[in-house]
Amino acid sequence: MSRTVLITGASAGFGLAAAKRFVALGDRVIACARRNNRLQELRTELGAENLYALPLDVTDTLQIETLLSSLPVEWREIDVLINNAGLALGTNPAHTALLSDWETMIDTNIKGLVNLTRHILPSMVERNKGHVINIGSIAGDYPYPGGNTYGATKAFVKQFSLNLMADLVETPIRVTNIEPGAAETEFSIVRYHGDKEKADGVYAGMQPLTADDIAECIVWATQQPAHVNINRIEVMPTNQASAGLKTYRES
Repeated sequence: MSRTVLITGASAGFGLAAAKRFVALGDRVIACARRNNRLQELRTELGAENLYALPLDVTDTLQIETLLSSLPVEWREIDVLINNAGLALGTNPAHTALLSDWETMIDTNIKGLVNLTRHILPSMVERNKGHVINIGSIAGDYPYPGGNTYGATKAFVKQFSLNLMADLVETPIRVTNIEPGAAETEFSIVRYHGDKEKADGVYAGMQPLTADDIAECIVWATQQPAHVNINRIEVMPTNQASAGLKTYRES
Protein backbone atom coordinates (compact mmCIF):
# COMPACT_ATOMS: atom_id res chain seq x y z
CA MET A 1 0.00 0.00 0.00
CA SER A 2 1.34 3.41 -0.98
CA ARG A 3 2.57 5.63 1.84
CA THR A 4 2.92 9.40 2.04
CA VAL A 5 6.45 10.32 3.08
CA LEU A 6 7.54 13.84 4.05
CA ILE A 7 11.26 14.50 3.74
CA THR A 8 13.02 17.70 4.78
CA GLY A 9 16.30 18.68 3.15
CA ALA A 10 15.13 16.83 0.04
CA SER A 11 17.00 18.91 -2.53
CA ALA A 12 20.36 17.14 -2.03
CA GLY A 13 22.23 14.41 -0.19
CA PHE A 14 20.40 11.91 1.98
CA GLY A 15 17.01 13.55 1.44
CA LEU A 16 17.25 13.53 -2.34
CA ALA A 17 18.42 9.92 -2.44
CA ALA A 18 15.65 8.86 -0.05
CA ALA A 19 12.98 10.65 -2.11
CA LYS A 20 14.01 8.74 -5.22
CA ARG A 21 14.03 5.41 -3.39
CA PHE A 22 10.59 5.87 -1.86
CA VAL A 23 9.06 6.89 -5.18
CA ALA A 24 10.68 3.85 -6.82
CA LEU A 25 8.89 1.71 -4.21
CA GLY A 26 5.54 3.22 -5.16
CA ASP A 27 5.27 5.69 -2.29
CA ARG A 28 4.42 9.38 -2.60
CA VAL A 29 6.87 11.98 -1.35
CA ILE A 30 6.40 15.51 -0.05
CA ALA A 31 9.84 16.96 -0.75
CA CYS A 32 10.74 19.94 1.42
CA ALA A 33 13.76 22.22 1.01
CA ARG A 34 14.66 25.87 0.70
CA ARG A 35 15.92 25.54 -2.89
CA ASN A 36 12.69 25.50 -4.87
CA ASN A 37 14.46 25.24 -8.22
CA ARG A 38 15.91 21.88 -7.23
CA LEU A 39 12.55 20.70 -5.93
CA GLN A 40 10.91 21.58 -9.24
CA GLU A 41 13.59 19.66 -11.13
CA LEU A 42 12.95 16.66 -8.90
CA ARG A 43 9.20 16.98 -9.42
CA THR A 44 9.73 16.97 -13.18
CA GLU A 45 12.00 13.92 -12.91
CA LEU A 46 9.76 11.85 -10.62
CA GLY A 47 6.33 13.09 -11.70
CA ALA A 48 3.82 15.40 -10.03
CA GLU A 49 1.63 12.44 -9.08
CA ASN A 50 4.54 10.97 -7.10
CA LEU A 51 6.21 14.04 -5.63
CA TYR A 52 4.80 17.20 -4.12
CA ALA A 53 7.37 20.01 -4.03
CA LEU A 54 7.08 22.12 -0.88
CA PRO A 55 9.58 25.01 -0.56
CA LEU A 56 10.16 25.18 3.18
CA ASP A 57 12.65 26.64 5.61
CA VAL A 58 12.43 24.49 8.74
CA THR A 59 13.78 27.35 10.87
CA ASP A 60 10.60 29.36 10.14
CA THR A 61 7.94 28.10 12.57
CA LEU A 62 5.15 30.15 11.00
CA GLN A 63 6.04 28.86 7.55
CA ILE A 64 5.89 25.26 8.79
CA GLU A 65 2.40 25.78 10.17
CA THR A 66 1.13 27.73 7.16
CA LEU A 67 2.51 25.53 4.39
CA LEU A 68 1.67 22.17 5.96
CA SER A 69 -1.85 23.36 6.73
CA SER A 70 -2.25 24.36 3.08
CA LEU A 71 -1.30 20.94 1.67
CA PRO A 72 -3.95 19.44 -0.61
CA VAL A 73 -6.25 17.12 1.34
CA GLU A 74 -4.92 14.04 -0.43
CA TRP A 75 -1.36 14.83 0.76
CA ARG A 76 -2.11 15.65 4.41
CA GLU A 77 -2.01 12.21 5.99
CA ILE A 78 1.73 11.72 6.43
CA ASP A 79 2.78 8.14 7.18
CA VAL A 80 6.54 8.67 7.41
CA LEU A 81 8.28 11.85 8.57
CA ILE A 82 11.98 12.06 7.79
CA ASN A 83 13.65 14.90 9.67
CA ASN A 84 16.70 15.14 7.46
CA ALA A 85 17.29 18.90 7.20
CA GLY A 86 20.39 19.81 9.16
CA LEU A 87 23.90 21.16 8.84
CA ALA A 88 27.26 21.70 10.44
CA LEU A 89 29.03 25.05 10.24
CA GLY A 90 32.69 25.51 11.03
CA THR A 91 35.27 23.44 12.89
CA ASN A 92 36.79 26.12 15.09
CA PRO A 93 37.21 25.42 18.80
CA ALA A 94 34.45 26.82 20.98
CA HIS A 95 36.32 29.96 22.01
CA THR A 96 36.84 31.12 18.40
CA ALA A 97 33.72 29.69 16.75
CA LEU A 98 31.19 32.06 15.21
CA LEU A 99 28.15 32.48 17.44
CA SER A 100 26.05 32.96 14.30
CA ASP A 101 27.08 29.48 13.15
CA TRP A 102 26.04 28.01 16.48
CA GLU A 103 22.67 29.76 16.31
CA THR A 104 22.02 28.50 12.76
CA MET A 105 22.82 24.92 13.76
CA ILE A 106 20.55 25.11 16.80
CA ASP A 107 17.73 26.69 14.80
CA THR A 108 17.95 24.06 12.06
CA ASN A 109 19.06 20.85 13.75
CA ILE A 110 17.01 21.25 16.93
CA LYS A 111 14.24 23.82 16.58
CA GLY A 112 13.34 22.92 13.01
CA LEU A 113 13.19 19.22 13.83
CA VAL A 114 11.05 19.56 16.95
CA ASN A 115 8.69 22.11 15.41
CA LEU A 116 7.99 19.94 12.38
CA THR A 117 7.61 16.82 14.49
CA ARG A 118 5.18 18.58 16.84
CA HIS A 119 3.11 19.74 13.88
CA ILE A 120 2.81 16.30 12.25
CA LEU A 121 2.72 13.95 15.24
CA PRO A 122 -0.86 14.67 16.41
CA SER A 123 -2.26 13.42 13.10
CA MET A 124 -0.19 10.24 13.37
CA VAL A 125 -1.46 9.62 16.89
CA GLU A 126 -5.05 10.31 15.83
CA ARG A 127 -4.76 7.82 12.96
CA ASN A 128 -2.76 5.40 15.13
CA LYS A 129 -0.18 5.11 12.38
CA GLY A 130 3.20 6.59 11.54
CA HIS A 131 6.97 6.49 11.63
CA VAL A 132 9.31 9.33 12.58
CA ILE A 133 12.87 9.01 11.30
CA ASN A 134 15.43 11.50 12.58
CA ILE A 135 18.81 11.91 10.95
CA GLY A 136 21.34 12.23 13.74
CA SER A 137 25.09 11.74 13.51
CA ILE A 138 27.91 9.85 15.15
CA ALA A 139 28.90 13.35 16.33
CA GLY A 140 26.07 13.02 18.84
CA ASP A 141 27.88 10.06 20.40
CA TYR A 142 31.59 10.75 19.90
CA PRO A 143 33.10 14.18 20.58
CA TYR A 144 35.88 15.54 18.40
CA PRO A 145 37.76 18.84 18.29
CA GLY A 146 35.65 21.45 16.50
CA GLY A 147 32.44 19.42 16.79
CA ASN A 148 31.18 21.47 19.77
CA THR A 149 27.69 22.76 18.93
CA TYR A 150 27.09 20.47 15.95
CA GLY A 151 27.74 17.41 18.11
CA ALA A 152 25.55 18.83 20.86
CA THR A 153 22.63 19.32 18.45
CA LYS A 154 22.91 15.72 17.30
CA ALA A 155 23.09 14.50 20.89
CA PHE A 156 19.79 16.33 21.33
CA VAL A 157 18.36 14.50 18.32
CA LYS A 158 19.38 11.18 19.87
CA GLN A 159 17.77 11.95 23.24
CA PHE A 160 14.67 13.49 21.66
CA SER A 161 14.20 10.31 19.62
CA LEU A 162 14.45 8.15 22.75
CA ASN A 163 11.94 10.33 24.57
CA LEU A 164 9.56 10.24 21.62
CA MET A 165 9.63 6.44 21.89
CA ALA A 166 8.74 6.69 25.56
CA ASP A 167 5.84 9.07 24.90
CA LEU A 168 4.51 6.94 22.05
CA VAL A 169 4.96 3.52 23.64
CA GLU A 170 1.20 2.98 23.90
CA THR A 171 0.78 3.59 20.17
CA PRO A 172 2.06 1.70 17.10
CA ILE A 173 4.01 4.78 15.97
CA ARG A 174 7.68 4.05 15.46
CA VAL A 175 10.73 6.27 15.95
CA THR A 176 14.17 5.70 14.46
CA ASN A 177 17.39 7.69 14.82
CA ILE A 178 19.94 7.18 12.06
CA GLU A 179 23.50 8.25 12.85
CA PRO A 180 25.83 8.41 9.83
CA GLY A 181 29.57 8.75 9.96
CA ALA A 182 31.62 10.31 7.16
CA ALA A 183 29.40 10.61 4.10
CA GLU A 184 30.31 12.55 0.97
CA THR A 185 27.46 14.91 0.16
CA GLU A 186 27.27 18.71 0.27
CA PHE A 187 27.73 18.47 4.04
CA SER A 188 31.40 19.46 4.20
CA ILE A 189 31.05 22.15 1.54
CA VAL A 190 28.39 23.77 3.73
CA ARG A 191 30.48 23.23 6.85
CA TYR A 192 33.45 25.02 5.32
CA HIS A 193 31.30 27.84 3.96
CA GLY A 194 31.77 26.83 0.33
CA ASP A 195 35.50 26.03 0.46
CA LYS A 196 35.55 22.96 -1.81
CA GLU A 197 39.24 22.30 -1.30
CA LYS A 198 38.78 21.94 2.45
CA ALA A 199 35.64 19.87 1.92
CA ASP A 200 37.40 17.48 -0.45
CA GLY A 201 40.19 17.07 2.09
CA VAL A 202 37.73 15.52 4.57
CA TYR A 203 37.33 12.48 2.31
CA ALA A 204 40.82 12.33 0.80
CA GLY A 205 42.38 8.87 0.87
CA MET A 206 39.28 7.10 2.16
CA GLN A 207 36.01 5.70 0.85
CA PRO A 208 33.20 7.57 2.59
CA LEU A 209 29.55 6.62 2.76
CA THR A 210 27.27 7.84 -0.01
CA ALA A 211 23.84 9.41 0.11
CA ASP A 212 22.42 6.16 -1.30
CA ASP A 213 23.94 4.19 1.59
CA ILE A 214 21.99 6.25 4.11
CA ALA A 215 18.84 6.28 1.98
CA GLU A 216 18.98 2.48 2.02
CA CYS A 217 19.08 2.53 5.84
CA ILE A 218 16.12 4.91 5.97
CA VAL A 219 13.97 2.82 3.64
CA TRP A 220 14.95 -0.45 5.33
CA ALA A 221 13.86 0.86 8.74
CA THR A 222 10.40 1.66 7.35
CA GLN A 223 10.01 -1.79 5.80
CA GLN A 224 10.20 -3.80 9.01
CA PRO A 225 7.08 -5.56 10.34
CA ALA A 226 4.75 -3.27 12.28
CA HIS A 227 5.75 -4.78 15.63
CA VAL A 228 9.46 -4.09 14.99
CA ASN A 229 11.01 -0.71 15.80
CA ILE A 230 14.55 0.05 14.72
CA ASN A 231 15.59 2.34 17.54
CA ARG A 232 18.92 3.45 16.19
CA ILE A 233 21.26 2.80 13.28
CA GLU A 234 24.88 3.87 13.63
CA VAL A 235 26.66 3.50 10.30
CA MET A 236 30.22 4.40 9.35
CA PRO A 237 32.51 3.70 6.42
CA THR A 238 34.55 0.55 6.95
CA ASN A 239 37.70 2.67 7.17
CA GLN A 240 36.36 4.96 9.91
CA ALA A 241 36.17 4.24 13.63
CA SER A 242 35.48 6.20 16.78
CA ALA A 243 38.80 7.65 17.90
CA GLY A 244 40.39 7.17 21.30
CA LEU A 245 40.50 9.92 23.87
CA LYS A 246 42.65 12.87 22.90
CA THR A 247 45.36 13.87 25.36
CA TYR A 248 47.50 16.96 25.03
CA ARG A 249 51.06 16.52 26.26
CA GLU A 250 53.59 19.28 26.65
CA SER A 251 56.70 18.73 24.61
